[in-house]
Amino acid sequence: MIQLIEVTEENWMSIARLSVTDRQKTFLDSPLGIIARGYVYRHCNARVIGIADGSQIIGVALVRDLDEEPACYDLQQFMIDKSFQNKGYGTEALKLIIKMLKNEGKYDCVEVCVNKEATPALKVYEKIGFVDTGYIDDDAPDCLNLMYYFR
Repeated sequence: MIQLIEVTEENWMSIARLSVTDRQKTFLDSPLGIIARGYVYRHCNARVIGIADGSQIIGVALVRDLDEEPACYDLQQFMIDKSFQNKGYGTEALKLIIKMLKNEGKYDCVEVCVNKEATPALKVYEKIGFVDTGYIDDDAPDCLNLMYYFR
């Protein structure tokens, strides 16, 4: 059963050992980089979220508050270890993250920027209900800006 877990001093090394395919490394930060970003964005209510299947840690995500327009949750990073991909874990974990943020209730949407070449990731986001906003960030012209609106 997939669950979201707190990153602690007991489990952060297991998170740090997660890895993705070489191709995915061009789109994602390393797990240690994700943990570091959580610290850097701590003043934006950043949360590094572990993803587990029972006692096995299989992924990690980073969400922060984004108060600029459009004010929303910013899903900065989301990764499932390469040995657990293509098994539905990413979809289930993303649903849990969406539910957690909806229940938190600070914003009415979640934003994610995804490289246009990250086709499997784009399919997962679209399957959950993220839609392309059409916005192109000058700093990330190779990425699509996707938004999920809570209903």
